[in-house]
Amino acid sequence: MPPPRGWPTPLEAEARGLHLLAATGVLRVPAVIGHLVVPQGELLISEWIETDARGNQQAAAERLGAELAALHRHSAPCYGLDHHNYCGATPQRNTPYRSWLAFWRDERLAFQRDLALQRGLLPPQRQRRLERLMERLDLWIADALTQPALLHGDLWSGNWLIDTQGRPVLIDPAVSYGDREAELALCDLFGGFPETFWRAYAECWPLPAGAAERRPLYQLYHLLNHLNLFGESYGAQVDAVLRRYVG
Repeated sequence: MPPPRGWPTPLEAEARGLHLLAATGVLRVPAVIGHLVVPQGELLISEWIETDARGNQQAAAERLGAELAALHRHSAPCYGLDHHNYCGATPQRNTPYRSWLAFWRDERLAFQRDLALQRGLLPPQRQRRLERLMERLDLWIADALTQPALLHGDLWSGNWLIDTQGRPVLIDPAVSYGDREAELALCDLFGGFPETFWRAYAECWPLPAGAAERRPLYQLYHLLNHLNLFGESYGAQVDAVLRRYVG
């Protein structure tokens, strides 16, 4: 999908996300050397990370949990970001909002809904359930209980590595400021994070009451994104989340 008019290109957005994460000083990401536009497209030149496939995953995951909690301590006045970017190959809109509920509804769920409508992936019942859920988000999300946290944004098992010193390294960000629960919901969606990760995060910054009930609600964004990227093979998971919340 070509970038919408006025948006950064995918690799330009990735470079900006890596810079933003690196500037916190709390976790390792590949250093950006340069971003070039060439006749054939664009190039992102970054540090080469030597990985250790036999590294101690339990220890690295424990360190990642603590570092991710420290990353989430970095906040901002608004949810969103000063530029739009991409989650995988899908444009991700980051218009700043003061309300997390409104941001999640409009910039995340509604954006994916509109893409799915364009692609014929929202049959009437699925569309009705999704819109009913969006109308009732205040049953589960309370703005008074959330604060903007800097998120990697696409943290699944394929986007963290272990370097030769045993340190976790994050790649392929889709950064924004959002509720930290949304980040952890994705970590849980496809697996790949040992129990040491979850324990270390909780020791540094426990999640608030009700987080487990909200988790599928935050996973829905990524399931809708996968529906839009890969088709109806993700439809049943989308429908299961919708039924959980709105019947």
